[in-house]
Amino acid sequence: MTEATIQGATTEFFADRAGVRLDLGCGTAKQEQFVGMDIREVEGVDIVHDLEEFPWPIPDESCIVVLASHILEHIKPWKFFTPDASPCVMGELWRILKPKGQVLVSAPYGVGPGFVQDPTHCNPINEATLQYFDPRSNLWKVYETPFMFAIENVRFEQGLFIEAILAKCTEAP
Repeated sequence: MTEATIQGATTEFFADRAGVRLDLGCGTAKQEQFVGMDIREVEGVDIVHDLEEFPWPIPDESCIVVLASHILEHIKPWKFFTPDASPCVMGELWRILKPKGQVLVSAPYGVGPGFVQDPTHCNPINEATLQYFDPRSNLWKVYETPFMFAIENVRFEQGLFIEAILAKCTEAP
């Protein structure tokens, strides 16, 4: 595992008891009032870390919102989700979120032109993909993953984009 480079004091980032707002894969476009995490050490990145290396250098249940804008489609599928609940991105998101914390997802629609145009896109995401993590969905029953997210909102246009809000669940309904 590679060591994370953390710019500034870690305790300062995670001292907010209300919860941190984390911008995953922010690059130079980190959102205001967010802590930025990216594999590249560029201006605006607070935590330099590869999202495919686990665990992330973030305390358990420390985030209230995680922004995943145009990053999840770059995660290798076997690093994004593992049915046996071994370390993966979805498990890390669940671990770092406070109960009812939210993941805001934005991505090109799985296998649409926006997805296939970029040679680094390897993980197609559509509305059905997210249902595997929502215990209210029949698709969740396929793997019954312990890291559960309620789909609070999803908006998509086939072939173009998907946007969703997922909230951490701590038990199945």
